[in-house]
Amino acid sequence: MKAFDEKHVKNVVLIGATKAGKTTLAETMMFEAGLIKRRGTVEEKNTVSDFHEIEHERGNSVYSTCMHTEWRDYKINIIDTPGLDDFVGEVVSSVRVCDTAVMILNAQHGVEVGSEIVWEYVDAYGKPTIIAVNQLDHEYANFQKCIDEAREVFGKGVTVMQYPVNPGAGFNGIIDLLKMVMYEFGPDGGKPKKVDIPEAEKEKAEKMHNELVEKAAENDEKLMELYFEKGSLDEDELRQGLKAGMLKHDVFPVFCLSAKNNMGSGRLMGFIDNVAPSAVEMPPEKTDGDKDIVCDPKGPTTLFVFKTLVEQHLGRLTFFKVLSGEISAGMDVKNESTDAGERVMQLFVMDGKNRTAVDKLTAGDIGCTLKLKNTFTNQTLNGKGTEIIVKPIVFPAPRYQVAVSARNKGDEEKLGTALNEIHMEDPTLEVHYSKELKQLLLDCQGELHLAVTRWKFEHIHQMEVEFVKPRIAYRETILKDANSSYRHKKQSGGAGQFGEVYMKIEPMSSQGNNEYQVRGTETVDLPWGGKLEFNNCIVGGAIDARFLPSILKGVMEKMNEGPLTGSYVRDVRVYVYDGKMHAVDSNDISFKIAGMMAFKDAFHQAKPQLLEPIHDLEVHVPEDLMGDVMSDLQSRRSIITGMDSEGRYQVIKARTPLAEMDGYSTALRSITQGRAKARTSFAEYAAVPAEIQKKLTDEYNKAAVEA
Repeated sequence: MKAFDEKHVKNVVLIGATKAGKTTLAETMMFEAGLIKRRGTVEEKNTVSDFHEIEHERGNSVYSTCMHTEWRDYKINIIDTPGLDDFVGEVVSSVRVCDTAVMILNAQHGVEVGSEIVWEYVDAYGKPTIIAVNQLDHEYANFQKCIDEAREVFGKGVTVMQYPVNPGAGFNGIIDLLKMVMYEFGPDGGKPKKVDIPEAEKEKAEKMHNELVEKAAENDEKLMELYFEKGSLDEDELRQGLKAGMLKHDVFPVFCLSAKNNMGSGRLMGFIDNVAPSAVEMPPEKTDGDKDIVCDPKGPTTLFVFKTLVEQHLGRLTFFKVLSGEISAGMDVKNESTDAGERVMQLFVMDGKNRTAVDKLTAGDIGCTLKLKNTFTNQTLNGKGTEIIVKPIVFPAPRYQVAVSARNKGDEEKLGTALNEIHMEDPTLEVHYSKELKQLLLDCQGELHLAVTRWKFEHIHQMEVEFVKPRIAYRETILKDANSSYRHKKQSGGAGQFGEVYMKIEPMSSQGNNEYQVRGTETVDLPWGGKLEFNNCIVGGAIDARFLPSILKGVMEKMNEGPLTGSYVRDVRVYVYDGKMHAVDSNDISFKIAGMMAFKDAFHQAKPQLLEPIHDLEVHVPEDLMGDVMSDLQSRRSIITGMDSEGRYQVIKARTPLAEMDGYSTALRSITQGRAKARTSFAEYAAVPAEIQKKLTDEYNKAAVEA
């Protein structure tokens, strides 16, 4: 492979909603450059990207895919990303390491929800962005609608560089406002003819060209002075101004495409070559201590791992960006995150599943290696003498949870191994065991994400798993005070057991004790939320002080498994005010049991209340679908707390019990045809309605009897 210096390597990520044409564009770019001899299609399942079996089955991207093309002495690294937000982790890591984002809009649909979701990450990273309006050959293509919506969502930086002459079924012409020519394509696309702008379009083109010149001049004081002097800017000056604007995240040039018919991709690649910034022109990456990492091929070697993939016949593939220095095959590096040494035996440039071996990669380039033992996504590899850690990618928090178990109980160990590997590939999928719920919980981005995870279990790891609705982490508390006593007495030859405890309990919200003299108080901040206040009110030595910690321990054990449903208990105040002990038979275990049972009896008398987790829910939805969304929310015991507007969307704010949220992402997608998005976050615990509390208590008691 030809060697490229750091100024001639461009890294772009293709982003946008599903079915926008990202994979098709990547295929066309590689074909135009001559790196592939025939263009594949998603329908024929033979594209360079989307090569995994699961992607062939589903007909859309699931993984981000690294490729490259070469265009006029430049190397363009391309990462094709999924358009569904269930796979947003693949998008976030790709956006992080690329230097320019190419936002592809479907000319039929404009700015879709998927595009807006991805834009949040591009905007947060401040990445230079090109907007490519694709599928202009579709009969329902509407270029102006795309531009209007893009300006509404992405801002006034949306800058038209090209516009189509005849969008729709006969599309074959693009007017380029930078070069002030018209590109006319034949029926098979490919290289266009450059022709004069038609007379009917000249006035419009001149007006839009002047707007482009003004936009370019805004970003550079010298260019602005030149513009005032000359009244215009030449092509090179325009490029300079556009690059400055892109680097400031203030200019988003718009290009026209029909990727399927190979129209416009060559001009887009030429702009990426000439204007889109290389890594050395970008603001430096940061260490976790917020220090700059200068992209210098002569600097110390630092690699940042942004993706890990396990291929069945290859093993573990580690994808990285060279942030500084250079990496050569056979070089030793240190994983600064784990302090483990690694040897990079082989270096590759990946084109989908195909590998091209290279001897060296330099600062700004993206590559891959095989079989690193102790290196994973978000970790830093350094050459000798360097001890920095790159600021990690912050992946989005999970939005959907299920409990997972192996269908065959003998596969539990295999399940753990498989989950570790799946999480290694996809950090947005998290696994943890809940001691409270006694379930292994899998957190992911949505039901599509979960469906792909099931596919991996069945087809890659050859095992069947069960996904079930996770139990709800209820809480128990009390609404009034109650007194109880319990005597624990056991005699079975030799020393026996004896302890008697008198106890009063009340809600933490009550005014407190007016009845007993408190001799000592211990307040426990419970790990599951809320408090326990334990008061020693013993007088006259009825219970020796050394047994009070055992009584507290007994109370805590019962609070770990509440009397109503076995849920954690919170916000209770306890007074131990009397009791009895035996000179021989009293011991710690006796008072622990007596304290536990006295607390349990008092709890049942103190008007116990079950609490359920309530989540704040925010739904962004088009105005015409608000009624359907609100009806569904009300069926889920939601309380609407407010409504607002944000851009093109109405925002519905509600508080919804977690117990009613199961399957909500799927329901919302169905109700709105994928045009809405929702965010949730824990808000508080609130009282469960009486009928639901009775149902849950009865179920718990029945299960206890059957056990």
